[in-house]
Amino acid sequence: MNLTEASADTPHVEIYNRIWLSIAERKLKPGTRLKEEQLAEIFSVSRARVRQALAALEHDGLVTLVPNRGAFVSQPSIEEARDIFFARRTIETQLVSRLCHVATPQAIARLEAHVAEERAARAAADTKSTVRLSGAFHLLIGELAGSPYLWEALRDLLSRTSLIIVMYQTRSQTDCGPDEHAEIVAAIARGDADRARHLMDHHIDHLEGQLDLDQDTQDSSDLRDLLA
Repeated sequence: MNLTEASADTPHVEIYNRIWLSIAERKLKPGTRLKEEQLAEIFSVSRARVRQALAALEHDGLVTLVPNRGAFVSQPSIEEARDIFFARRTIETQLVSRLCHVATPQAIARLEAHVAEERAARAAADTKSTVRLSGAFHLLIGELAGSPYLWEALRDLLSRTSLIIVMYQTRSQTDCGPDEHAEIVAAIARGDADRARHLMDHHIDHLEGQLDLDQDTQDSSDLRDLLA
């Protein structure tokens, strides 16, 4: 259940969007408990409104609701992580290909300006802005390609990617960089769909390759297995 801008003034939508953004910016870590009473106080709403937002977040895979325990930021498994990157690769290579055929000079200018912002944030060692702008570049591709449905799907995938990076990162710097983004923009500006698809595929491969997803299964937490 994706929440649209048309209903953005609804209290539970504001809660959803604020939590989504905190996950995307990696402020909320996997496994963090989201207490209903605390959220109700923060947003000055009833717990019923909070439950609406948490139910929507659970539907989109960002929150796990545990009976008698409450709501927690989701902790994607390795298998789920691989599926997320597969989905991103499938969607984003097609979006960037489409954009090569429909991009206007104004669209190219927006992409180039965005990459310039990314470079400035990185040069200033502004980690928060670097993380935010990195994800926003991919959403901008979806927006300019003119597919609201795929934009919504990509928005969810990007927030789940943030959880995956927090859980499985193996290097201190795992944000996709402005240089690779700039190469993609240059291919779009030339209308070179084949090159743009190749660059986007390589770009997502690069991000996934920085994660430790080599285990076939997660470690067992069953006491019988641990003591066998």
